[in-house]
Amino acid sequence: MLAWMDAEALHRTLDTGTATYFSRSRDEYWVKGETSGNTQAVVSVAVDCDGDALLVRVDQTGVACHTGTRTCFTGREIWHEGGTR
Repeated sequence: MLAWMDAEALHRTLDTGTATYFSRSRDEYWVKGETSGNTQAVVSVAVDCDGDALLVRVDQTGVACHTGTRTCFTGREIWHEGGTR
């Protein structure tokens, strides 16, 4: 999945070992799975070369996407090697 994480969300994630994100539309922090039970236990966190993106590897319990799929990208390819889908 793709979600927004500011410095405080990252701090909470690293402190708890549970993925915490910031909802810009609701202006609040949220812990993945807090209401759904579909949790994300953090395995590792990496920052890209220019420090503006994080890759959070998680142990996912249940689905990640609100549509009920394991990832937010399942079945949504718009291009792949060999042409468009």
